[in-house]
Amino acid sequence: MTGSLKIGDRAPDFSLPASGDQTLSLADFKGRKLVLYFYPKDNTPGCTTQAIDFTAAAKAFEAANTAVVGVSADSLKKHDNFITKHQLAIPLISDEDHVALNAYGVWVEKSMYGKKFMGIERATYLISEDGNIAAIWRKVKVKGHIEAVLEAVGG
Repeated sequence: MTGSLKIGDRAPDFSLPASGDQTLSLADFKGRKLVLYFYPKDNTPGCTTQAIDFTAAAKAFEAANTAVVGVSADSLKKHDNFITKHQLAIPLISDEDHVALNAYGVWVEKSMYGKKFMGIERATYLISEDGNIAAIWRKVKVKGHIEAVLEAVGG
């Protein structure tokens, strides 16, 4: 499944629990752009920087008619703690069963220190107002990423 989604494809639907005691689905964002970013784990250095950077740019994304939502396999309790600890202003989806992670091809085999394991590839999808994939960033490096996404949404 990895890498099978392409620009122009219909974005896979999802309906998953999210921070703030809500359930978010693709349909909730119809009529506006959606930055759906997948990250490995709450409260790790790269993921924390990325979430803080997206929060700092929240007003610019809003001005570009774009919602930003983070997705990881962490529990809602971990997400709520992460949001509170870093005063994050973006909703975080909990995908403990890897529904969206698999649909978007980001639940992949990784390798660290010679050991192979399954984990989340840091990736971002820009979904257009009509629900199609407008841009894809795979194997994201955090530095400079938010600026590239903001440029893509016209912010």
